[in-house]
Amino acid sequence: MRAAGGGRDGGGRGGSSRDGDGGGRGGAPRTGGSGGASRGGGASRGGGASRGGVSGGGSRGGGTGASRSGGTRGADQSRRSASSEPLGRDGAPAPRRASRTVGYGKSATDDRPYQDVWEEEEGDPNWAAKLDEPKEGERLQKVLAAAGIGSRRACEDLIEQGRVSVDGKVVTVQGKRVDPLTAVIHVDGQRVIVDDRMVYMAFNKPTGVLSTMSDDKGRLNIGDYVQDREVRVFHVGRLDAESEGLLLLTNDGALAHRLTHPSYGVLKTYLAEVPGPMHSDVKKRLLEGVELEDGPVKVDDFRVVDNLPGRLLVEVTIHEGRKHVVRRLLEEVGHPVSRLVRTAIGPIQLANIKPGKARHLSQAEIGQLHSQVGL
Repeated sequence: MRAAGGGRDGGGRGGSSRDGDGGGRGGAPRTGGSGGASRGGGASRGGGASRGGVSGGGSRGGGTGASRSGGTRGADQSRRSASSEPLGRDGAPAPRRASRTVGYGKSATDDRPYQDVWEEEEGDPNWAAKLDEPKEGERLQKVLAAAGIGSRRACEDLIEQGRVSVDGKVVTVQGKRVDPLTAVIHVDGQRVIVDDRMVYMAFNKPTGVLSTMSDDKGRLNIGDYVQDREVRVFHVGRLDAESEGLLLLTNDGALAHRLTHPSYGVLKTYLAEVPGPMHSDVKKRLLEGVELEDGPVKVDDFRVVDNLPGRLLVEVTIHEGRKHVVRRLLEEVGHPVSRLVRTAIGPIQLANIKPGKARHLSQAEIGQLHSQVGL
């Protein structure tokens, strides 16, 4: 025993009981009560007033009177009410944070609506749109920035303006998560490829090179120019061995199929060197249609680019993909081709790519190709 009468909850250390009216450190009790000795006074551990008692008596070990749990709850409640609440920046009481024990952030005793609790906990007014958000994947603005659309802040602006859609649905909420491997994302209606496994290249096929990725006879083919690349690609469409110019290389099967299917009407442009001069009605005949052995064919556009001594340089635009179709058309109208170069496929231009070289398409070019075929 420490002393002869009260103990830890009995007599006082210097006068004031922790919850009573007796003497204590400074005289005044911390909260209400009517009796009891101080913490370190003369009562034994088994006697004196309890810590939360009202009139003297019971202690931890025994005696008469109220125990700590048997006393009135008023003292504890008054102590809580007397403490000051934290204030926010505007001087108003700061919102209390609900414990996450029931539902979406609600505690068992919290009677606020779920929305209020969610907003208080997350600080996000878009809480409702996020209830069904998957936690896997990456944030949309981060994926767009990685695809080269712009800075992350610029991509957030695009989302806020309703210019971004994912799997056909417009997104305006920040923080949406997507799977770059499966998500179909459009910005301003144009497809954005965010899967870094996909490859899109423009290749300038030289004369004498086969439009194949391999050849069992050992002849020079497209595969000989791209065999060192980590990702396997294939060519979109063909050029005969004696023709040269633009070929697209990709591993995107869906895009390749649509680019080569005549129903999607993707235009291909060629420069052809033919003997001159040319009769004035040739353009009309080509635009109206020429009958070939496998059916009629007509061009989408035709023009003379240059008139050289004894020969002409003409440009032919056509969406047909039949074998040797340009050569057969021009021969049918009396101008057999001596040299043929494909210069464009849809929006993709051959430009200054050197023969046997390739370049990766830009994000804008990839988007334009997808738009051409409805992807």
